[in-house]
Amino acid sequence: MLDIVVLAAGKGTRMKSDLPKVLHPVAGKPLLQHVLDTAQTLGDEDTQNIVVVGHGAEKVKQRVAAPHLHFVEQLQQLGTGHAVQQTLDQLRDDAIVLILYGDVPLIARETLANMLTKVNHFDMALLTVKLSDPMGYGRILRDHQGNIVAIVEQKDCVPEQLKIQEVNTGVMAVQGSHLKRWLPELTNDNAQGEYYLTDVIALANRDGINVTGVHPLSELEVLGVNNRRQQAELERFYQKTNADKLMDAGVTLLDPYRFDVRGELHCGTDVVVDVNCVFEGRVQLGNGVIIEPNCVLKNVVVGNNTVIKANSHLEDAIVADNCDIGPYARLRPGTELAEGAKIGNFVETKKTYVGRGSKINHLSYVGDSTLGEKVNVGAGTITCNYDGVNKFKTEIGDGAFIGSNSSLVAPVSVGAGATVGAGSTVTKNVEPDELAIARGKQRNIKGWQKPTKK
Repeated sequence: MLDIVVLAAGKGTRMKSDLPKVLHPVAGKPLLQHVLDTAQTLGDEDTQNIVVVGHGAEKVKQRVAAPHLHFVEQLQQLGTGHAVQQTLDQLRDDAIVLILYGDVPLIARETLANMLTKVNHFDMALLTVKLSDPMGYGRILRDHQGNIVAIVEQKDCVPEQLKIQEVNTGVMAVQGSHLKRWLPELTNDNAQGEYYLTDVIALANRDGINVTGVHPLSELEVLGVNNRRQQAELERFYQKTNADKLMDAGVTLLDPYRFDVRGELHCGTDVVVDVNCVFEGRVQLGNGVIIEPNCVLKNVVVGNNTVIKANSHLEDAIVADNCDIGPYARLRPGTELAEGAKIGNFVETKKTYVGRGSKINHLSYVGDSTLGEKVNVGAGTITCNYDGVNKFKTEIGDGAFIGSNSSLVAPVSVGAGATVGAGSTVTKNVEPDELAIARGKQRNIKGWQKPTKK
């Protein structure tokens, strides 16, 4: 049985922001959400997830609300011990209570799972780490046998204790009955005038409960975010960790330090990703996909052997095999490309199906449309799909040719094999194999006098 308590009440003054600290993002996701997502992998249906909120409580609750979460408000921020005290009536005696922090986002599931194995009626677990510069952290005090006997916050340390490099992360796991006994005994007789959760370590020793120290695989796992520099440091740690996993799986990243995943990225074999690409939401890349520099893909599925050229943006789109996209293309939500389709430079599509082997090569907008197979859309073509109130559909049949600088005023259809002459404004349906020309008659005026500057 597991009760997970996440402390998320702090203001985060050093962030210098109106946004509660735990809602600031790493990899496009709030710090607190990272913690909650990891916590959810540890328990089962009987697990309680309790979040202690305070500063900006309503914003926090709205942003991370989920059916499995219980929120408890800490009206006054009087320390970590005081924060956990707010949960006393929800903690179960026979549960293991795991205490986490909403501003420590990248702690690994494996680290926490290891901690939980160390806890029983006679033992509790404390996550500690050795830092070359322990400034600001509470120091771990051990006896001659190496047992953890207390934690001293930095402001309460004597000079000799300041030399200790092993520090407290604040993360601990303990049986609920013990914690419920110790929390009411906490006092604020210290330099900060706060109720320290760390004081339960001394109470555990008093009651004969062994405190087992557990260490993370990396110290960056347990670093919190208190300012923008720390936020940026954890962002790069997160991204480099993701990059390493992808490269180990066979993905070529031309520069793993200029690569960002803000969601999930799943890759087939022989995928190549150039610099400064961003992947958001859930992105699936097939075998042999090449992504050139400065592309953004959000909630996209890309088929095998497709090339996405530089500076292209794809969102909520489905791309089949052997497509060619960009450079400077924008595929908006609802775009679907069939096999071998080509979307060229400065082309924007939205809610559009582009059939097998069809091409929209340059400088065009095609929205709310269906294109058959082997359609060729010339440069500067637009589908006029919006009348200011409603959207209308354009349908273009197999093998149709749309001349450059044409406007197709929806609702309208162009039949299979039809041709629209360049510069036409098409307002009526074009039957299969017809030629449509809809433009003003050209007049050449002889003796035209150019205007002169006054």
